[in-house]
Amino acid sequence: MSENHALLKVTDIKVDFNIKPDGAMPWTKPLKLHAVDGVSFELNRGETLGIVGESGCGKSTLARAIISLVPTTSGSIVWLGDELVGMSKAEMRPHRKEIQMIFQDPLASLDPRMNIGEIIAEPLKTHFPKTPKNEVKERVGEMMGKVGLLPNLVNRYPHEFSGGQCQRIGIARALIVAPKLIICDEPVSALDVSIQAQVINLLKELQQDLGLSLIFIAHDLSVVKHVSDRILVLYLGNVMEVAKSSDLYNDPKHPYTNLLIAAVPIPDPEIELNRKIVLIEGELPSPLNPPSGCVFRTRCPRAKEKCAQDKPPMDDIGGGHLVACYYPE
Repeated sequence: MSENHALLKVTDIKVDFNIKPDGAMPWTKPLKLHAVDGVSFELNRGETLGIVGESGCGKSTLARAIISLVPTTSGSIVWLGDELVGMSKAEMRPHRKEIQMIFQDPLASLDPRMNIGEIIAEPLKTHFPKTPKNEVKERVGEMMGKVGLLPNLVNRYPHEFSGGQCQRIGIARALIVAPKLIICDEPVSALDVSIQAQVINLLKELQQDLGLSLIFIAHDLSVVKHVSDRILVLYLGNVMEVAKSSDLYNDPKHPYTNLLIAAVPIPDPEIELNRKIVLIEGELPSPLNPPSGCVFRTRCPRAKEKCAQDKPPMDDIGGGHLVACYYPE
């Protein structure tokens, strides 16, 4: 992938948090929690990158680091040629309208004291304060129509809407400033299956119409498959595998990816009933004390002595298919 065409380039990003154990004395030295441990990827214009992994693997922390909601410990985040790491709030402000975020809990991400019109208009008023009131009202109505909300609902409040409708409001709010990138942090995990499909189809339609790039975060591989061009598999803050969506599903190389795909339910009841269920054994290690070498080795069926000694490098096995494993499938 050419750097010249990359909208976003993330290189060796690390995010650590200092954690004090419960009941610790004030002078007790805090423990270091490695939430994101050296993640690198690129994102092209109009592309969707899916990020998958178990709960607690660092997906949401990575998303928040990209838009400077949490500070990075080290690494580089280059957005349209500008380095975001180390920017002050004032320096970051012009970029915030270009990168917007849709959060996991649709209702909790909306201010209950504001009506829908005010919620959707807020980013427009923040980033373009000189926009005339009649134009703001017109843009809000137009955006509500794009996400499938009736304009006559503009004066209602979030608690009057369903989860799916609240997520549509969140999408309209993110889109109203015409961003180039939307980060979707598990946007359908709190919704019913039928509503999930509606929201995913809506995002795909809007992406095609508006030329958006998406980072789509989820723990469900079956959801990510339908929306992503490429998929990045994350485990304990480390990248295990990156590949085109079809390549990852048809020919996964990392043992962790294989186990994740094996856990995806099959729609055919007969096949699902008779297939062998393969579970990921053991507990997810603590990011306060990650395993040496390959962080997945303590749960990996293919782990050998070498896996405990050194962290495996990210190798390109062809066609942009990257895998960090000494003994790939």
